[in-house]
Amino acid sequence: MTARHYYAIALTGYFGLFILLMLWNTVLSPPEQLPVALALIAIVSPLLFVLLGFLNGKTKSCSWMAYISMPYFIHGCIETYVRIDPLLPALEVVFSLMLFFGASLFVRHSSREQQA
Repeated sequence: MTARHYYAIALTGYFGLFILLMLWNTVLSPPEQLPVALALIAIVSPLLFVLLGFLNGKTKSCSWMAYISMPYFIHGCIETYVRIDPLLPALEVVFSLMLFFGASLFVRHSSREQQA
């Protein structure tokens, strides 16, 4: 596989995770103790920090996006274990892993393709 394939996997993981978190916290299961807007700022804003560089395919932004995806993986694992219906957290785990491995392998293979 080329770096472009891994970048496509990372983009799929990113947009899947972004859409899942938006739907989860607004439509499917909004938080009861705090306002929805505050929950969205706290949960979704880390994904937006390096979005511009990530969409442009910059390797530094892609490596940061891989690091940012790890708390979502941990949150999904904990919620999958705790919840009665583990579908949404399991999707969070899958999308965060797609983002992590896609971004990490994109950085690795794009540097190899630039050297060759």
